[in-house]
Amino acid sequence: MTFLGPRLRDTGFLALMGVIGGSYAVLVFLLLFADIAYVRPNDFLKALAQPEIQSGIIVTIKTCTLAAILSLWVGTALGYVLARFDFYGKAFIDLLVDIPFVLPPLVLGLSLLILFCRPFPGFAQSFEAWLNEQGLRFTFTQGAIVLAQFSVAAAFAVRTMRITFEKIDPRAEEVARTLGCSRMQAFLYVALPQSESGMITAFTISWARSLGEFGPILVFAGTTRGVTEVMSTSVFLELSVGTLESAVAVSLMMVVMAIAVLLTLRLSGRRLEG
Repeated sequence: MTFLGPRLRDTGFLALMGVIGGSYAVLVFLLLFADIAYVRPNDFLKALAQPEIQSGIIVTIKTCTLAAILSLWVGTALGYVLARFDFYGKAFIDLLVDIPFVLPPLVLGLSLLILFCRPFPGFAQSFEAWLNEQGLRFTFTQGAIVLAQFSVAAAFAVRTMRITFEKIDPRAEEVARTLGCSRMQAFLYVALPQSESGMITAFTISWARSLGEFGPILVFAGTTRGVTEVMSTSVFLELSVGTLESAVAVSLMMVVMAIAVLLTLRLSGRRLEG
C-alpha cells in the first residue's frame, strides 16, 4: 500500500492536469473541426474562383513576406543592442517594444492613420500631404498594409532575436575584437552566424503574425477589393455580404498557411539542432 499510494496520487494529479490543460487543446480542435465540417470541397473551389480572393491571396503572401523581412531586419538590430548593451533609456525602449503586444489592433491602426493624415502641432502639413506633393500616396495602399503588419510583427521579431543573442556567449565576439576585428565585423562573422535558428524563428513568427493581422489593416489600408484586400479582410468582406461558406473557406486557407509556416519552423529547428 505504501508503494501504490504515491503512484495513485501521481496518476490522479497527472490526470487532473491533463484534463485542465487538455481542455484548451480540445477547444482548438473543435474549432477547426467545426470549420472543416461546415464547408464542402466545392466551397473552396468557388472561393478560389473569385478574382477578388485570388488577388487577396497574392497580396497577402507579398505583404506578409515584406513585413517579415522588415521585422527581421529591425529585430536583429534592436534585439542585438538590447541583449549586448546597457544604456540610458534602455528600459523605456524595452517598454515601447512591448506596447504592440497589448495595444488593441484598432487603436494601432487609428494611430497610424492619425500619424500620416493629421499634422503635428506646428507643422504645416501631414506626412500624407507631403507624399501627395511628391506624387506618392501611402494610406489605403499595399504599402500601408505592410506598415500595419510590420508595426505588430516587429515586436515579435525583436523579442525573439533578443533572446537569441542573450543565449550566445559574448566572449567569442570579444576574442574576435582582440584579434583586430571591429565591432561590426565581430557581429557579422561571429554573432550573426550563431543566430541562424533565431532568425528563422523570428521570420516565420513575423510572417505568421502578419497573416492574421486585421484591425490595423482595416483602419489604415482599407478593404478595397483587388487592391488592399488581404485574406483576413476577405473573411470580413465575405461575412458582410452573407457568404458564410466563402468566409469559412478563406479562414481554413489561412489555417493551412499558418500550419505550413509552423511546420517549416519546427523542421528547420530540428535541422539546425541536428
